[in-house]
Amino acid sequence: MNKTTTDIKDDVVWHATEVTSDKRGLLSVHKPLTIWLTGLSASGKSTLAFALEKMLVESGGSAFVLDGDNVRHGLCKDLGFTAQDRTENIRRIAEVAKLMNEAGVMVMVACISPCTADRDNAKSIIGEERFLEVYLNTPLSVCERLDPKGLYRKARTGEIPNFTGVSAPYEVPVAPALKLDASELSVDDCVQAILSRVAI
Repeated sequence: MNKTTTDIKDDVVWHATEVTSDKRGLLSVHKPLTIWLTGLSASGKSTLAFALEKMLVESGGSAFVLDGDNVRHGLCKDLGFTAQDRTENIRRIAEVAKLMNEAGVMVMVACISPCTADRDNAKSIIGEERFLEVYLNTPLSVCERLDPKGLYRKARTGEIPNFTGVSAPYEVPVAPALKLDASELSVDDCVQAILSRVAI
């Protein structure tokens, strides 16, 4: 007889490490944190995430980007864009970010993450003390004009269903740690604004 998911969970035991987070922190230049960049497609999330990663690594730190598109090539390749799949996508990303933070790595998440409940769940998984929400409120008109992947054009013609900002809603963060309009600020200005909120 096959075991149910509940039975399997009963057999899975957490193995505690002998290396504490504080000890790992001594090996890192930066205090481990997840910088969660949320906003519409083409709002500047990935550009900022990779600029932050480059700067942090060049300063001797350990940093990594979990990009919304990149994770769908492996970790989340079995997920689509329904509400349920989006929720699971965010949950998986948050769990990975948590593990990486535990390993002493600064994590930049660049993901639309349109639902407040999903972002709140990510914060609860990672831990409020390690979660910095940055909302890129670049106007939709600017995002559509930039549209480097041609996604808005396809969404407007119906080729892409459930597209955030066109045929699916984006729930604006109520109280993000930072709110940045990447159409008004340079990449460097945005990076510095974020780093000013990071304990280094």
